[in-house]
Amino acid sequence: MKILSSEFIKSCASAEQFPQGELLEIAVAGRSNVGKSSLINSLLNRRGLAKVSRTPGKTRAVNLFQIATSDPGLAKFYLVDLPGYGFAKVSKSIRAEWGPLIESYVAEQPSLITVVLLVECRVVTEQDRQTVAWLQSIGRDPVIVATKVDKLKPSERVRTLRQTHRDLGLPEGQQLIPYSVVTGEGRDHLWGVLRDLVKT
Repeated sequence: MKILSSEFIKSCASAEQFPQGELLEIAVAGRSNVGKSSLINSLLNRRGLAKVSRTPGKTRAVNLFQIATSDPGLAKFYLVDLPGYGFAKVSKSIRAEWGPLIESYVAEQPSLITVVLLVECRVVTEQDRQTVAWLQSIGRDPVIVATKVDKLKPSERVRTLRQTHRDLGLPEGQQLIPYSVVTGEGRDHLWGVLRDLVKT
């Protein structure tokens, strides 16, 4: 499968600007600096589409990208980059503004079919756990991706990923997708999961 087009559509700073159901949507969420923008660029094989920043909390809106692939059974869809949580360098007032925006989008957007939640494989935080629990409580069973697995030594890989699974409180059998933007590991696996969700 090839990516035929990946286009930035708009940034939504309020609920009134959210899409009106013209396409299905898949959101990408996670802590600041967990690698959301890098994963989006890797997934779409397009460097620089989603802006990568060294400043936590740089993404300050819900950003929409329209995706089209060569798969005839896969309709166009929106990939949605959500603001990161846990952005310590961002003021409390900005955090207070973002929280309701993200929550209203994730909880109420009817055309949102899933949330891809990124967690760093070696650093699971309380916010990660709370986010998983909240998503599950509102019926948004997330697709969970463990990022930066290229930094794991072969000898610690299995143990670390199992510990990440436990730390997130995931039920037995729920998959955790290992992903590396450096090696490309996990890209085909994640695409397979997303394709099944979006496929017409």
